[in-house]
Amino acid sequence: MNYTLLAQQTVNIPMIVGLVLLLVLIIMSIVIVPEQSAKVIQRLGKYKRIAHSGFSLKLPILDGVAGTVNHRVQQLDVHVETKTSDNVFVNMQASVQYKVIKSKTKEAFYELDDPARQISSFIFDVIRAEVPKLELDDVFAKKDDIAVAVNESLSNSMDDYGFLIIKTLITDIDPDANVKASMNRINAAKRDKEAALQEAEASKITIVKEAEADAESKRLQGEGIAAQRIAIVKGFKESVEDFQESLNGIDSAEVMQFVLLTQYFDTLNNIGTKEGNNTILVPHTPGGMKDFQQQIVEGTIIGKKMTDPD
Repeated sequence: MNYTLLAQQTVNIPMIVGLVLLLVLIIMSIVIVPEQSAKVIQRLGKYKRIAHSGFSLKLPILDGVAGTVNHRVQQLDVHVETKTSDNVFVNMQASVQYKVIKSKTKEAFYELDDPARQISSFIFDVIRAEVPKLELDDVFAKKDDIAVAVNESLSNSMDDYGFLIIKTLITDIDPDANVKASMNRINAAKRDKEAALQEAEASKITIVKEAEADAESKRLQGEGIAAQRIAIVKGFKESVEDFQESLNGIDSAEVMQFVLLTQYFDTLNNIGTKEGNNTILVPHTPGGMKDFQQQIVEGTIIGKKMTDPD
């Protein structure tokens, strides 16, 4: 009975080994590829085919997976130090977004040994060719043009290797600290100048408006004085007419003398009672009053002779 069991065990061992080997071969023949990826299958070291995402089979032992290619969009950040046309050194960062073209997965895997490093070389070459043509201020203003130049150069060069350049951005421009401080001072000076110009313009407007207001005030004041004088003349005329009606036979010149003398005394009274006036010296002796009256009479006579046609 013991011999029978031993024989059965001897028979089952090769079968078990065979099943294990078969299982191993089956496992080795299975290729599972993740989404947005591809595996390069080689047979005896030579390219055979591309296994895309999902389940795939290969010949065990003879076939092998040479590598995996990522089909997702990738980003490469490259730092470049270069010099502008006005001899200012700047550190720039270019960010390149790229992906492997599915139809050119083989070229992307076999043509380039280190795609990231080689893309960086192209970026270095283009930036160091474009930036020295520009001054520092233009580098900031035309960074999009630099990005376009990098993108076009990369697209033309990398397409043959199976890479699609999606977007290129210049994400940072960093001049030397001393240069930045100088730029800040220049900008501050420009702003101070602009502020001074604005203040001067505001002052000019204020002065002009004040002058216009003063001119308008004087014009209105002149109109008021003219109207006042017209009213005074009308009042004199009415006063003369009233005197002539009240006192028959009185000459108009005598009435005018009386009115002018009365006006003279009213003026003196106004000067004396007005607040803030300084002392005014007026000849006020009896002889002086007689002389003043005589001057009024003579002025009236002369005026009458000039207006009399005879």
